[in-house]
Amino acid sequence: MNLSRHRHRTVFGLPALVLLITMAGCSSADDSASTVVPSPGAKAAKLCRNLDQVLPSKVDGESRHDPGPASALTAGWGGPAIILRCGVTQPPKMIDPKVPVGADPDAVAGGVDGVQWLMEKRDGGGNRFTTANRLVYVEVTVPEGADNSGALIDLAPAVKKAIPVGIAD
Repeated sequence: MNLSRHRHRTVFGLPALVLLITMAGCSSADDSASTVVPSPGAKAAKLCRNLDQVLPSKVDGESRHDPGPASALTAGWGGPAIILRCGVTQPPKMIDPKVPVGADPDAVAGGVDGVQWLMEKRDGGGNRFTTANRLVYVEVTVPEGADNSGALIDLAPAVKKAIPVGIAD
């Protein structure tokens, strides 16, 4: 009788062990990106969902692999990932009247294919770009070594199509 109880534990333990090994293979050791999901108002969230529907499958030659947690407000391509977040708050460097954009060497304004961007250098490398003069702020982070212009050129048509020109709330 002890033997059959032991077999039951062994049979029950084997699937649990397989599950544990499988989960360990998918743990944080992989290159999955994660990001903070913005929390815009209803109007901005609707525009962001529209943007998500027209985003390209490839950016700078990299395939789309969205970061976690899953959201229509975020998207990602490649690894290290180019990350897009829609509905972010206005960057402080766009707000502070004491710091004109041209006066800060780490913040540069420019346009790519009809979309205006504020570029900020990120601590640890890479750049952050935030749309200007659109009804919703869209942020794109490009890791060090990736092609900034390639990413923005690939994303500009979707931004132009889904996020109208205007002043964000």
